Amino acid sequence: MPDFLIIGAQKSGTTSALHYLSQHPQIQVAPQKEVHYFDLNYHQGLSWYQQQFPNPTPAILKGEASPYYIFHPDVPRRVATDFPHMKLIALLRNPVERAISHYHHAIKQGLETLPLEDAIAQEPIRLAGEAQKLQDNPNYHSYAYQHHSYLTRGYYLQQLQCWWAHFPKPQLLILHSADLYQQPQATLNRMLTFLNLPELPLTDFPTLNSGNYSHVSESIQQQLRERFRPHNQRLFAALNQNWGW
Repeated sequence: MPDFLIIGAQKSGTTSALHYLSQHPQIQVAPQKEVHYFDLNYHQGLSWYQQQFPNPTPAILKGEASPYYIFHPDVPRRVATDFPHMKLIALLRNPVERAISHYHHAIKQGLETLPLEDAIAQEPIRLAGEAQKLQDNPNYHSYAYQHHSYLTRGYYLQQLQCWWAHFPKPQLLILHSADLYQQPQATLNRMLTFLNLPELPLTDFPTLNSGNYSHVSESIQQQLRERFRPHNQRLFAALNQNWGW
């Protein structure tokens, strides 16, 4: 069974972070890119989850990354129930950049048809009541909550508070995703120290699963900055640091 999870956020460098960690000789990651056990496959049971980590070695830490975990309202309880000592890593990206990247990813995957401004306007309607349904029914899957949550996924403090309600704060390492690319070795070292593993010098830090998309108008970006500003301020106060968003 896994020893650590990279729980998100989506479009915040989780694929790259897991790849860097996988280079360590004392870490084994799930072959499947996103296992989605605690959010989409929880009904499969722990035996199914164990099968996602073939050929386990006792001396090796195992982990996986599924960026829907941080956002799904019932995943913190599920993880805490099954693995109360799980170590958790969260990467948080500027929510304006994250929302735009998320939208274009949805367009590319055929998950979205609306223009960006319309998708933002429709989000409260699309997501209304979905979080409660996910908490009430472990077999319920919400297409809108998973794929059309461009703004809501950027309200990071609300999500972190759900995890802090089930785990002591030292069990959750919170990183600024920009550091993963601007200071990759130092950020990798922070993750390894958090996992109680020796540091591993790497020479190559590829950026994986990044998206390319057309420029978004300044007016929409400003609208998003204003929308996220109070949420960011509360996040920075809770973390006692400021990432300049």
